[in-house]
Amino acid sequence: MIKLKGIAVSGGVGIGTVLVLRKDEFSIPKRKISHDEISREIYRLEEALIETRRQISQLQKNISKDIGFDHGRIFEAHFLVLEDRVLIEDVIKQIKIRKVNVEYAFSQSIKKYVDTLLKLNDEYLRERVVDIEDIARRVLRTMLKEKAVALSDLKEKVVIVAHDLAPSQTASLPKDNVLGFVTEIGGRTSHTAIIARTLRIPAVVGLESATENIKSGDKIIVDGSSGEVIVQPTEKILKQYQKRSTLYTKEIKSIHISKILRPRTKDGKETIVSANIELPEEIPLIKQYGAEGIGLYRTEYIFLGRRDLPSEEEQYEAYRTVAKKVKPHGVVFRTIDIGGDKFLSRPEVPKEMSPFLGWRAIRFCLARPEVFKAQLRAMLRASAEKNVNIMFPMISGIEELRQAKNILEQCKEELKQEGKSFDDKVPVGTMIEVPSAALTADALAKESAFFSIGTNDLIQYSLAVDRANEKVAYLYEPGHPAVLKLIKQVIDAAHDNNIWVGMCGEMSGEPIFAVLLLGIELDKFSMSAPQIPKIKELIANVTFKDAQRIAREALKLLTAKEVEKYLQEELKNILGDNFYHILMI
Repeated sequence: MIKLKGIAVSGGVGIGTVLVLRKDEFSIPKRKISHDEISREIYRLEEALIETRRQISQLQKNISKDIGFDHGRIFEAHFLVLEDRVLIEDVIKQIKIRKVNVEYAFSQSIKKYVDTLLKLNDEYLRERVVDIEDIARRVLRTMLKEKAVALSDLKEKVVIVAHDLAPSQTASLPKDNVLGFVTEIGGRTSHTAIIARTLRIPAVVGLESATENIKSGDKIIVDGSSGEVIVQPTEKILKQYQKRSTLYTKEIKSIHISKILRPRTKDGKETIVSANIELPEEIPLIKQYGAEGIGLYRTEYIFLGRRDLPSEEEQYEAYRTVAKKVKPHGVVFRTIDIGGDKFLSRPEVPKEMSPFLGWRAIRFCLARPEVFKAQLRAMLRASAEKNVNIMFPMISGIEELRQAKNILEQCKEELKQEGKSFDDKVPVGTMIEVPSAALTADALAKESAFFSIGTNDLIQYSLAVDRANEKVAYLYEPGHPAVLKLIKQVIDAAHDNNIWVGMCGEMSGEPIFAVLLLGIELDKFSMSAPQIPKIKELIANVTFKDAQRIAREALKLLTAKEVEKYLQEELKNILGDNFYHILMI
């Protein structure tokens, strides 16, 4: 028996036989062709591109239908490659001038394409290499008439072990036949991890050398809640996890009952549990899971995947639709957070050595007031629905907040002169995701209507950990004492100044931390929809008095591991038989 430890990203227990996925390795033949064969090879290129486009369109349609429109958007980069005239013309040029077969010409053009991107000081563009290599493999398979391992057609129940799974692969996994997966790279907040949670597939990532230590045919246990992976378990261990898996399966069927619960502790302390979304199409889903409004609407998604900027009118219609659909609850619109890992077309955002620390979010908006004002005017007009809140991201200090609010006031004056309706008292909040903002929260609270803590960035900035870098992913620890102290400081500053404070990072939806956050008096939790029922049920199963005691003790501990161990032990004592029902789902 071998016990391995990775990063837990999607709860539940997967027990089954291993299928190890190896990277595709093509043998690309190089063949000289005659002048008469040139037109045939170009025709084969066109045929392969058309067939691949058909395959991707069908896959996108299926995924959008099964798990949501937003996840279907992961294929936009694939279509861009298939329609890239520079790439296509380069392949044709090689066929004509070098007189080589289309497979070889295409592979050489893709290699140049990839090598160029890898040399750029632009993390976002380097990350697109995954999409380019994925689509290139599909095109080459069509040309070579080779069949790939079609994960969507798996007939046997397996646990997948791979170096990595692209988001597109994860999204197409057959839920019934994939009992879990393990990858060598990845982190808690990767797109692949988020899709795994949506599909409720137990998953552990960041397990280095997994494909070397685990073989196809091995018996394996994947605990997606603890990050533990057990290879060739003993009969005793196997029975323990089978019991846990049975309990998980049973409880997952009943957890949706929790959506109707009020998030109220046993001794009467109430809080709010809302959802994070990107698109209006997600509103029926969040209502299905029992969300009390939208705690974070990521407005940048209306800007992405297009060559032009959305107009004020287009944005207004989108924001107003969201505000109307979410009633009687409210919505928090975060102003555009472009940069970091989300980019507009290339002329808008320059290449940077460290995009997460660069020209992004509020910095971009203040430098491009014409873009910022169009969005703020659209939000203000939507605020006529009387349930809108506006929030500024990546504020690092009071000066940036004042500059942003000044531009908002200018927009208000313009709309008044134009006779357009809006809520003149629309609440304006600050997103706390930079350590400097957390440390000056008292000053920011005096000029904010509310705070929302963005833990994904706050953790990586506080701990100097790139959450997308698998080499240091193990250091990305929400339970780190420094992170917890910053969060408490922000909450205390907010309450001292009589404003409410929410949290919209991934930490908000992690049950192990929910009781601690409740104990330090977080007012509002906001998370992805599938996490909502269990957080509501957890809150309903504890007392506020116990949560306060647990928080006080946790804040005295010196390491993240000590914090997580303590929280688990306390919750086991409080929840009893409900522990695995709530915590491990």
